[in-house]
Amino acid sequence: MVVESIPKAAGFVYGIIAFAALVWLWRSGRFTRRRAVPFLAASTLFGFLVFAPVFPYQFQALVLRDAAALGSPLPMALAGLLAFIVLALVFGRIVCGQVCPAGAVQELMYLVPAPKHGRAESRVPVAVRAGVFVVFLAAGLGLSVNLLALMGLPAFFNLTVASASFFVFLSIVLLSAVVYRPFCRYVCPYGALLAPAASKSLYRLRRTEACIGCRKCERACPTGAADPAAGLGECYLCGRCTEACPADGALVYTRAGRKE
Repeated sequence: MVVESIPKAAGFVYGIIAFAALVWLWRSGRFTRRRAVPFLAASTLFGFLVFAPVFPYQFQALVLRDAAALGSPLPMALAGLLAFIVLALVFGRIVCGQVCPAGAVQELMYLVPAPKHGRAESRVPVAVRAGVFVVFLAAGLGLSVNLLALMGLPAFFNLTVASASFFVFLSIVLLSAVVYRPFCRYVCPYGALLAPAASKSLYRLRRTEACIGCRKCERACPTGAADPAAGLGECYLCGRCTEACPADGALVYTRAGRKE
């Protein structure tokens, strides 16, 4: 379905605009899960229309030094990907949350009413993703193997239904109806770089003195990141914790030491 007449740069421009808008919503206290849905839908649409900003695949193309797949010179692509890692260090994983089409389509799928599984503590998927990241680098740098293509990420967004790999990623998307973001949490190589940055982010969701210790935020969180002891950068800023919190002002998106 990718429309060749639309430059991939359009996807990156959308990504920058969407990122800025989402930061504003979080900083102003106006972010809600309902308001996130249009971003998720638009991001998914851009994935199908221009296959951008699909950050994990752009990172894959950079590792393979494939400027044609990137749609831009390698230095420009490297600068863009590094910039979003720096932005994660400041604002958290907003890119993963609602901007990247690979994450957005899984987030939308998780909205399907079905029994949910795998809300376990987040260290296991982090460890698995770290191992996959090593394999990803070895395959890309050493063997020039495109693992994400084998998993069907481009085939899915290109609607290449004649390809077996299309059904591999389609299966991952369908799985995300019951398991929260399996690709993002267990596979995504770009997420493996964003998570350490986000774990030290300047702005993040923090508990205030208004917290009553009910732990409803922890039960609502699908990654275990609402537990203050987690600290693994697995918060996708989905808004489930703030929606579940019964105490006004107990959970706010702010920087350390700031009085809200």
